[in-house]
Amino acid sequence: MASIVSPAGFISCGGLNRSSGRSTTTFGTQLAYPLSSSFGGGCSRRLKPAVVVVRAEAQPINPEIRKAEEKVVDTVLVPELSKPLTAYCRCWRSGTFPLCDGSHVKHNKATGDNVGPLLVKKQ
Repeated sequence: MASIVSPAGFISCGGLNRSSGRSTTTFGTQLAYPLSSSFGGGCSRRLKPAVVVVRAEAQPINPEIRKAEEKVVDTVLVPELSKPLTAYCRCWRSGTFPLCDGSHVKHNKATGDNVGPLLVKKQ
């Protein structure tokens, strides 16, 4: 499981710009409301930093279908195609989506899944 920690805001209460009525955070973001009215007349203390933790868990895309096969690949024959073979992504991780770039191999190793491309062949 991977975790990503990202700062979500750290407000410097003394950063109120009196001419514009906007406050500035330590990240340089302008807030649209004046801190003086929101925090009781121009607070003199710093707020604690807010942190967002995101956990990404790799889960199989194909939890039940044809699990006895090492990799599920289906082929469709179509007579009216310009290319003899086209591979379409079914893992949703391809950098060239909707075309397959082989990203399913890394996904299958990480999750134990068996998803593979859809191959469309010229008949």
